[in-house]
Amino acid sequence: MGDRVALSIIGVLSLTIVGVVGVLLLAHDPGRRWSAEVSALPALNAALNATCAALLAAGWLAIRRRRVAVHRACMLAACVASALFLVSYVVYHAVSGSRPFGGQGWIRAVYFPILVSHVVLAAVMVPFVLTTVYRALSGQFDRHVPLARRTLPVWLYVSVTGVLVYLLLYHLG
Repeated sequence: MGDRVALSIIGVLSLTIVGVVGVLLLAHDPGRRWSAEVSALPALNAALNATCAALLAAGWLAIRRRRVAVHRACMLAACVASALFLVSYVVYHAVSGSRPFGGQGWIRAVYFPILVSHVVLAAVMVPFVLTTVYRALSGQFDRHVPLARRTLPVWLYVSVTGVLVYLLLYHLG
């Protein structure tokens, strides 16, 4: 598959992912009743984000030590953790909608900037992560490395702030 086709697929897939999440968040009908029990999913989502962050850090350390096979395994596992997170996140929000933040005072000033930066960067990073992975899997390491250097910090930030959002929303808010 050529770059043009692959990048077109990545673009369509990225827009679809961001679009589905956006529609679920904006168009949730709170009166709709579902039979599914999803109360454990926010904690699972935080665990998947934490796992992704740990795998990203381990993958970065592995490549710094030139352990390419370990790096590849960690980064692909991080992709799996992120994909599982996305499925769980979509299921939870399709069933339950969004939980309002109940915290007052200083905690609101902490929560909302973290939430906004997390959401914006999570949406923006999707095509970059997919392109970075594509470049690696297609052996285009001269194009993978510069992109990965920019993508990794954002992906790591999104994973860590995902855990922070959960902690603030469910345990401090």
